[in-house]
Amino acid sequence: MRRLKLVSWNVNGIRAAVKKGFINWLEKESPDIIALQEIKAQFDQVKNDLMLPDGYHIYWNAGERKGYSGVACFTNMEPLSVQYGFGIQRFDSEGRIIVMDFPEFTFLNIYFPNGKQSQERLDYKMAFYDATLNYCQDLRKQGKRLIVCGDYNTAHKEIDLKHPRANADQSGFLPVERAWIDKFIAHGYVDIFRKFFPDEPDHYTWWTYRLNARAKNVGWRIDYFYVSEDLKDSIKDAYIMNEYMGSDHCPIALEIEL
Repeated sequence: MRRLKLVSWNVNGIRAAVKKGFINWLEKESPDIIALQEIKAQFDQVKNDLMLPDGYHIYWNAGERKGYSGVACFTNMEPLSVQYGFGIQRFDSEGRIIVMDFPEFTFLNIYFPNGKQSQERLDYKMAFYDATLNYCQDLRKQGKRLIVCGDYNTAHKEIDLKHPRANADQSGFLPVERAWIDKFIAHGYVDIFRKFFPDEPDHYTWWTYRLNARAKNVGWRIDYFYVSEDLKDSIKDAYIMNEYMGSDHCPIALEIEL
């Protein structure tokens, strides 16, 4: 048996994160896989500054629009295969998806869209959600066991944000968004943090930069590890690393024994 540490983190700009000590943090924590969202950079813009600890393979999906969105994965285990996107140009052009296949599981790093800007973007977000579920179900039909992590941009339950009533009509906590997460769970996916902490409030992963929100812990839990049901018993721990301040999000982690 071996125990792996997997981390997911919306860094809100990889160049800013590097300046705030990201490389030292990575060396200290030494995850086996780290999935980053909202990297906001092409690889050529950062490759000279991204001096990773020895042994990491780098996979980068920056999308077409510079300075926007983008995901990356660093892993000390070489995947069997890597795919960038779902094969749907409408979604793949924004650089939101990396899928890595390993012998024991398939790992999906996803930066889900934000729906606050307009009704059009909310519609895009909901269509992206549906495409995610369809893609995951296709993988499971192939016998794959899934770990689906990233910034989902939705708080699922009232326990997952500080002021649920005040945000009931805001994208990120709309009934239609929360209902999709219910549907995702109903298809056999487990919010692994809630497996370990089912009823504990005040666990958040994102805080606005305004109004001293992080110091007051006025936040939202919108970053998740979901795993397919057939992997849940292999997860030995899950936690939120809210002590690290390198972004408006904090890292989240799970430990899996295989």
